Amino acid sequence: MEDKDFITIALPKGKLFGLSTELLGKVGWTAEGLHEKSRKLVITNEAARLKFIITKTADVPTYVEYGAADLGIIGKDVILESGKDVYELLDLGFGKCHLMMAVPKDKKRPRLEDYAHTRVATKFPRIAESFFAAQGMQMEYIKLNGSIELSPIIGMSESIVDLVETGTTLRENNLEELVTIMDATARLIANRVSYKLKFDRINRLVIELSRLLRG
Repeated sequence: MEDKDFITIALPKGKLFGLSTELLGKVGWTAEGLHEKSRKLVITNEAARLKFIITKTADVPTYVEYGAADLGIIGKDVILESGKDVYELLDLGFGKCHLMMAVPKDKKRPRLEDYAHTRVATKFPRIAESFFAAQGMQMEYIKLNGSIELSPIIGMSESIVDLVETGTTLRENNLEELVTIMDATARLIANRVSYKLKFDRINRLVIELSRLLRG
């Protein structure tokens, strides 16, 4: 059976993986051995004509844009930050969090505008720059991949832009949220060409998932 008969789905490692496979499993989109710690890079269900790629979160939109995967599940924040040309099919509703700007409590300035021309540490420089530009603010962006909260503590930046779920990490590091930039949930995305060529199967999945999510 040729690859064109298969649907390939990119799934992110981490917190979205289990939620994604659980949801897909409810509509029969699964494969034997499909778990996050699998040593296989591609897991196939020959009978259902499905392939699953397990990859790093930030790479999912890239796999989908270039057609290595027909579909992917990833957070809205990652889609926007990646800037990849993918087709967003469905808001899956899980993985809720929000992207915000936070500052040290003891050095908090009265207004957002007071932070213009300061340094902001973030994993999301593209989204952050778009947000601050809309406020008429120029900033210096420091791209970090982990422990963003450390940056203002050691004096490397005046603020951070990061994802928050509960706010516990902020409180533990004496940081306070100043402004919400965007809310984010997991989305089902598609390669634009695949969506046309494999429309029937992909559209059927969207309909079944929509029905499930409505409960």
